[in-house]
Amino acid sequence: MTISLNGELADARGARSVQDLVRVFELPAQAILIEHNGLALRRGEWKEKELSDGDIIEFIRVVAGG
Repeated sequence: MTISLNGELADARGARSVQDLVRVFELPAQAILIEHNGLALRRGEWKEKELSDGDIIEFIRVVAGG
């Protein structure tokens, strides 16, 4: 399945949900925000959001500093 990931075409690598995608790409769940087709997702929604061919996913890393 091909998705748009941060503006570039990418293979979903067998991920079936947004949560699977986080695991497949080995992302730190506590340090990212995710948009799925233009809508921000709460972490509790990641497991429920199934991926479809052509979906647009944005991973946004949260950085704290002073």
